[in-house]
Amino acid sequence: MISDSVKQKTYARERAFFSPYAQLSEKTKGRQRPETPCNMRTDFQRDRDRIIYSKAFLRLKNKTQVFFSPEGDHFRTRMTHTIDVSQIARSIARSLALNEDLAEAIALGHDLGHTPFGHAGERVLNSLSPFGFAHNEQSLRVVDVLEKDGKGLNLTFEVRDGIVNHKKSGHPSTLEGKAVSLADRIAYVNHDIEDAIRAGLLQEKELPQRDIAVLGGSSRDRINTMITSIYENSVGKSEVKMGEEEAEALEHLRSFMFERVYITELSMKEEERAKRMLSAMFDYFLKDKDKLPPFYRRLCDDYPTEQAICDYLSSMTDKYAIAVFNSIFIPKSWALREEDIEL
Repeated sequence: MISDSVKQKTYARERAFFSPYAQLSEKTKGRQRPETPCNMRTDFQRDRDRIIYSKAFLRLKNKTQVFFSPEGDHFRTRMTHTIDVSQIARSIARSLALNEDLAEAIALGHDLGHTPFGHAGERVLNSLSPFGFAHNEQSLRVVDVLEKDGKGLNLTFEVRDGIVNHKKSGHPSTLEGKAVSLADRIAYVNHDIEDAIRAGLLQEKELPQRDIAVLGGSSRDRINTMITSIYENSVGKSEVKMGEEEAEALEHLRSFMFERVYITELSMKEEERAKRMLSAMFDYFLKDKDKLPPFYRRLCDDYPTEQAICDYLSSMTDKYAIAVFNSIFIPKSWALREEDIEL
């Protein structure tokens, strides 16, 4: 078939031009469940498409990155953060002759399990669930179990591995997964700085000048410096890493953001509100799981009720979480209009 030749040409290009340390598409460890391959797309290209068209991916556009319900059109959401990570990961993969399709698929799926209200929501669910809660593990659960009405997306091992191991503490089995892990930190530190300045929480002159001198004065310069450093320290090697000076500067900036933006008196007040809201809904559904939507009630047949509740709450967008909370706990007016009352 003509379409088969398209994929074979992709395989041939990968063999000819990829680094010997790259993950070849034709060498994937495969899927959890066997299925008929696509005639034209490689398995990693197919995974990318499945993630893009998933419901969980669509919901990212209305999930918090850092700021809850910001009053402005130009603050980043979980969706725009995901796109940022994808672009940076692809740049790293392309420069090192790695599998760009694999890096893109991992990046697009890495935050599918994130909660409403950003990491505040994640901390709340982690404190409520007896099993704990981590967004990277939930992202894997989304693609393995929750998508497609409980069938999951049946992604390849390499994409699943990169998703669950994208945090700094993770150990991805592919260089493409390591590229995404670095890209995630590069993206959120630099772009959260931009949002914090836009929100008036920071001024550029307050950024640590030692780190700015190493990385650059603008987000664009800093990202370019770090990608260049990764290239210079990784090209031709079986690793993806940043130079020591640049890596240290990135960690200093990350610590600075925790101190000045992520964990502050103001952010903790908002987190307390999110905690009260999510805690109330968690307890409400725990007392009566029949109040859960049908899909999540069915999950209780195979998983602990607390897990199904976390699945439901973590799937919510910020606005939907507020709407569900209001529908459960906020009284509604039932009185007749005065003109309708017979005297």
